Amino acid sequence: MEPVRDNTEKKRFELEVEGHVAFSQYHRVGDKLVMLHTEVPPELGGRGVGSALVRGALDLARAQGLKVDARCPFVRAYLDKHPGYADLRV
Repeated sequence: MEPVRDNTEKKRFELEVEGHVAFSQYHRVGDKLVMLHTEVPPELGGRGVGSALVRGALDLARAQGLKVDARCPFVRAYLDKHPGYADLRV
């Protein structure tokens, strides 16, 4: 798996796996990252790609000193299951 990258032009975090791209759409408001929607291609479903994508996105947000407003249900569920990221929540 490639590392998660921040595609600032498309305002989304991306994770490429076997030629397919999973992504998590966001927009920034000051020091807040509003995570809107996460999508994993059907070819990659059930393999933990979505979780790896969100984990990488949250790590990038933390490295940039951003707080996360999880409007995406998948991101919100990930945060609920991983209390180590609680400090990022708005």
